[in-house]
Amino acid sequence: MPKLKYLEAVIKETMRLHPAVPLLIPRSPTQTSTVGGYTVPKRSMVFVNMAWIQRDPSIWDSPLKFKPERFLHDNKKCDFSGNSFHYLPFGSGRRICAGLPLAERMLMYLLASLLHSFEWKRPDSEIIDMSYTFGAFLRKSTPLLAIPTPRLSKPNLYG
Repeated sequence: MPKLKYLEAVIKETMRLHPAVPLLIPRSPTQTSTVGGYTVPKRSMVFVNMAWIQRDPSIWDSPLKFKPERFLHDNKKCDFSGNSFHYLPFGSGRRICAGLPLAERMLMYLLASLLHSFEWKRPDSEIIDMSYTFGAFLRKSTPLLAIPTPRLSKPNLYG
């Protein structure tokens, strides 16, 4: 898996553009604070909109474009370990998701296995609708349909 750098970049870019959970767990300041010129009263409920931070044009070049190449180079703002506040699919800092190492590994294994084992086709040639419905979770507005065809001729090779 360590040699599949482009696949890793595709996963990171997908999570940047289309995070499963758009809002981080709400926080409440213990004292009145000023953030970005806004006064946040103490005990306010503060939600961080991660989906929009990860599409901020002041941080990301062509933020709405799918460009996995941005993750191929040693880039501090693309830190997947949660020490960056520009890339937040698993949160950041002290409250980063404890499942990050497992999720990162499992996503790589799962996607690599699916791509290796199957040819993928769309049932039609329509342009894929990438819009989504905003809520507690981001869902595609129009479900993506794909048809897998096994690559290997002997089914027992699939385990």
